[in-house]
Amino acid sequence: MKSEPVLRTQSLSWESQNMLESRVQQGQAAGEWTDFYILTASPPCSSFGAGVYSGSSTCSARLRPSTLVGLQFLLPPASLAALANSWLQEDCPGLNFASLVTGSAPAQAVLWAKSPGVLAGRPFFDAIFTQLNCQVSWLLPEGSKLVPVVKVAEVRGPAHHLLLGERVALNTLARCSGIASAAATAVEVATSTGWAGHVAGTRKTTPGFRLVEKYGLLVGGAECHRYDLGGLVMVKDNHVVAAGSMEKAVLKARQAAGFPLKVEVECSSLKEALQAAEAGADLVMLDNFKPEELHPTAATLKAKFPNVSVEASGGVTLDNLPQFCGTNIDVISLGMLTQAAPALDFSLKLYAEGDIPVPHARRS
Repeated sequence: MKSEPVLRTQSLSWESQNMLESRVQQGQAAGEWTDFYILTASPPCSSFGAGVYSGSSTCSARLRPSTLVGLQFLLPPASLAALANSWLQEDCPGLNFASLVTGSAPAQAVLWAKSPGVLAGRPFFDAIFTQLNCQVSWLLPEGSKLVPVVKVAEVRGPAHHLLLGERVALNTLARCSGIASAAATAVEVATSTGWAGHVAGTRKTTPGFRLVEKYGLLVGGAECHRYDLGGLVMVKDNHVVAAGSMEKAVLKARQAAGFPLKVEVECSSLKEALQAAEAGADLVMLDNFKPEELHPTAATLKAKFPNVSVEASGGVTLDNLPQFCGTNIDVISLGMLTQAAPALDFSLKLYAEGDIPVPHARRS
């Protein structure tokens, strides 16, 4: 079987997993859904159950490869269309005088990748050109490793519509692919140390662009962390101040979470971490710890509360990531995956039949 990129569905319930596998098998039988491996969670372990970060480094049962699934199953069509419309509206809210230059004659263009990285964002690119009555034919699957200069897709449609969607589609693809590339690098760096935990992004995303950025994390093999405020109850330092104490804050969080949601508590010291675990936290985030302080703190916490999962966050970069990997660390989150990932370089070039110009690679 050919090598394919990995997509983790870390937040699905067992019922959803079973439904998903059934849908995937139907899709495979029909010859559809060929881009992604999907990883389904092993039996529940520790305090995670089948929820966020199931299969962490504290569990003997790991995630296992399963079947192939298409991304259209994961991204809501209505959301894709709404995003595409909003982006196009932002770029052209009124008159488009440049369209008078090209007219509506049928045209074709080639999408080129001019910098190395991981291809991500095909569904968003498609959604933009679908709104403009253009057709996209992909030559590379989602998650492909790009070696420039490489032909990625062909787009056909009215000339003025191709040019109307050009910059919006390129911006989206470049941003999503940049995040996927950074995520893939982070996962590779972490796993090369022998660490078996999870690399995750954060909620530090661009307003209005979160779906693209979270999707890019998944394509790169990282975890989303919580997608939004409803995915996990996180108690931060400001919540503790507002509630009056760590114990009160965690108690209120547990009451609010009920049985479906996990509670994570941000801690800046061993004392706070022990208080959070004692109060009932499922996950403890050790925030802005230096590696030499992180690992003994995590070891002490795990020794007393073996079912509590530990996340390391704050100050983690691709360069120092290996220093944060350790036996007692289940998750390492990096805000830079969405905040600092450089965009990949793509171009969309119109061409006459039989005359396809090849652009130059991006200079580093």
